[in-house]
Amino acid sequence: MATREKVALAYSGGLDTSVILKWLCNEGYEVAAYIADVGQDEDFAAAKKKALLLGACKAHVDDLREEFVKNYVFRAMKANCTYEGSYLLGTSLARPVIAKGQVAFAKKNGCGILAHGATGKGNDQVRFELAYHSLMPGVKILSPWKEKKFLERFGGRGDMIKYAAQNDIPVQATAQKPYSIDENLMHTSYESGILEDPATAPQDDMFVKTKSPRQAPDKETKIAIDFEAGAPVRVTNAENGKKTSGALEVFGYLNKIGGENGIGRVDMVENRYVGIKSRGVYETPAGTILWKAHRDIEGLTLDREVCHLKDMLMPKISELIYNGFWFSPEMEFLMCTVEQSQQNVCGTVFMSLYKGNAIITGRESKNSLYDKDLSSMDKAGGFDQSDSKGFIKINSIRLQAACRTGF
Repeated sequence: MATREKVALAYSGGLDTSVILKWLCNEGYEVAAYIADVGQDEDFAAAKKKALLLGACKAHVDDLREEFVKNYVFRAMKANCTYEGSYLLGTSLARPVIAKGQVAFAKKNGCGILAHGATGKGNDQVRFELAYHSLMPGVKILSPWKEKKFLERFGGRGDMIKYAAQNDIPVQATAQKPYSIDENLMHTSYESGILEDPATAPQDDMFVKTKSPRQAPDKETKIAIDFEAGAPVRVTNAENGKKTSGALEVFGYLNKIGGENGIGRVDMVENRYVGIKSRGVYETPAGTILWKAHRDIEGLTLDREVCHLKDMLMPKISELIYNGFWFSPEMEFLMCTVEQSQQNVCGTVFMSLYKGNAIITGRESKNSLYDKDLSSMDKAGGFDQSDSKGFIKINSIRLQAACRTGF
């Protein structure tokens, strides 16, 4: 008997990957299920058991939460990354850490093929596959949503739901509630189904990480966030003095109190890398708080020109992350620059969380570049205001010349 080809499948336990696992087994592949724990609210023991019941030869749960937060989320935060002005890249940041773990799993278990359940219309297929090629050059990739035989059997999620019912595959998605959910420590995202109409408002009962601002407490939550070298290291609750330290613990705590205060909901239409516009709804409580706090502490500690250069780089770095180029020479180059800029980004940001708002109320740092006397309207502070006359005159020379030529 010929040896069956061995596949390492990125398995979530949801509709798509459960159907794909069963389909791959029926196609004659030996499937090893790789389950990445990036902080999603999941019964991993049940997911592992389900994978084995569906025919996987092995199922492994990999706890990537600490690595995800420290080496992916915080690195993007140091660059103040936001895609198209609103999206904090929760899914985009999770894919490379999952792919890296999956490649290590495949190598350890002798899998010559890597597989995922991402659609051929979306961004995740690109993120997974570019990471695979970067980390395991020459690997064979199975992407069922781009395979003719699979597409002849499954026209969409409706067909998959029917297939799951016919094959006794337990899934949460139903014909009545078919929107897709992706969850990790960074965020929960929702798309497809009823959300494909960009004019349809999300249902209140859809959200899992955040309360509606209307239901949030009428009392503000005051906190202080300590940063070292651009990364958050501690959160202090100003009311009870409780301190939370450690990357994972800080992020979890801010998710909790941010969610309780209705912070981090975003509803947008974005531009996918493949050229399709997509409506996505996101909730990112901790990310929203930390992005705002980090940008603020940079205002106090970062040189003006470095700050402005970082602002110019941010859209490019965000685009690289969104488009799946985390493991690329250009990303490494740019992130080295960002890391260098963060050496003196240390201090404390004071915030008030209230009904969907993360409000900065103050900041302090031993590395502060702010000089109260220099900026004061009541003191000279060593600044000779008459110098500004020549400064303005020199800067006006080219403007006067342009005016004379009728620009």
